Amino acid sequence: MTLRSRYRKNIQAGVSDARARSHSLSVQTRSAGMFSVIMAISLTASSLFPSVSLANKNAPELLKNPEVRRFIRKMETKHDYSRERLEALMGKVRIVRPLLKPSKPAEALPWHRYRRIFMSVPRISAGVRFWKAHRDTLARAQEIHGVPSEIIVAILGVESYFGKYKGKYPVLDSLATRGFYGKRRKGFFLRELEQFLLLIREEKGLGVHGLKGSYAGAMGLPQFISSSYRRYAVDFDEDGTRDLIENMSDAIGSAANFLAEHGWTRDRGVAIPAKSTHDAKTRRLLKKGIKPHIAFSALKEYGVLGDGAIPDDEQVSLIELRTEAGPEYWVGRKNFYTITLYNHSKLYAMVVYQLASAIRERYSE
Repeated sequence: MTLRSRYRKNIQAGVSDARARSHSLSVQTRSAGMFSVIMAISLTASSLFPSVSLANKNAPELLKNPEVRRFIRKMETKHDYSRERLEALMGKVRIVRPLLKPSKPAEALPWHRYRRIFMSVPRISAGVRFWKAHRDTLARAQEIHGVPSEIIVAILGVESYFGKYKGKYPVLDSLATRGFYGKRRKGFFLRELEQFLLLIREEKGLGVHGLKGSYAGAMGLPQFISSSYRRYAVDFDEDGTRDLIENMSDAIGSAANFLAEHGWTRDRGVAIPAKSTHDAKTRRLLKKGIKPHIAFSALKEYGVLGDGAIPDDEQVSLIELRTEAGPEYWVGRKNFYTITLYNHSKLYAMVVYQLASAIRERYSE
C-alpha cells in the first residue's frame, strides 16, 4: 500500500468517525426523550404540523417563507436534523441585500487585468515567506499527494492571500440569501446550504453565525465551499479537528488533497507557451475546450507549435488568453485542467501556475 493510499484510508476513517459521532448524538437524543410519554404526547401537535409554528406571525421573517419551511422539513426528514435547531439557526439569518444585486467575479476580467491582481511583488514575497515558514508541512503534502509545494502556496495566495482575506459575508446568511431569494443558481446555493448545515453538525469547532466567507459561501484559508469542506478537508496535523479557518497545516493538506483527488499527476508539468501559425485552424481547436482532448503531436495539424517538451502521445488542450497586445497561447496539460476544477476558470489556473513559478524562482534564489 502506497503512502498516499494509507493516508487516504486514514482520511476516510476520520471523516466517517466525525459523521458517526454526529449520528450517535442524534440517536442518543431521541432515546433520552422516551423516558417521558407525557412529554412526547404534549409535543405531538407541533411535530406533526411544523408549518403551524413556523408560520406564526411572531416568527422571524425568514421562517415565514414557505420555501424555507419546506427546506427545514427536508433536512429533518432526509438528515434527521433537529427541527428546533434548524428554526433557531434560520431565525437568526439576516438577508444580505447586496448579494442579490447583479455582479461579476474577477474571472470575468480580461487576462491582463486579472493577472495584475495576483502577480504582484508583495504577493510573491509573501508566498516566499509562507513557504519558508511552512516548508516541512508543504514537503509532507507534496510527498503524500504529489502536488508541488509552489502550487499549494500559490493557491493559498490567490484564494485568501495566505489568510489575510477570508471573506466578509456570514456563510449561513449568504447561502440562505442566495438560495431562497436569489435569481441565479438557486439550486447550487440551496445544496451548499444543506451541506453547510451538515458540516457544522459534524465539525463542532466551527462557529455558525460568526463564520464568514466569500459571496458564494467559500470559507477559510483555501476557500472551500461546504461540500468540498466535507469531502476533501483533512486533519493534516492530526489534532482531531479539520480546521480550514485558522489551521494552516490543515489548509495545506486539504488543498493538496483536493487536487490529488481531482486527478493531479505527480511529476508532470502544467502548461507550456505556444504560438499559432494558422488562425482559422487554431479557432477550430479552441472550440473543443480546455479539457485535454488531442495528442500533443497533433497540434501542428492545427497550426500550433508548443515551446517545450511534452510526450507526443500526451493529451493536451489549447489555451487562449486575451492580452492588450492580442491573443496569447498556451498548451494546457492535465494538471492545468485539474487546477480549473478548484475554480472553473482558465484565468484562475494560469495565474496559479504563473504565481507558483514566480514564487519558486524567488524561493530558490
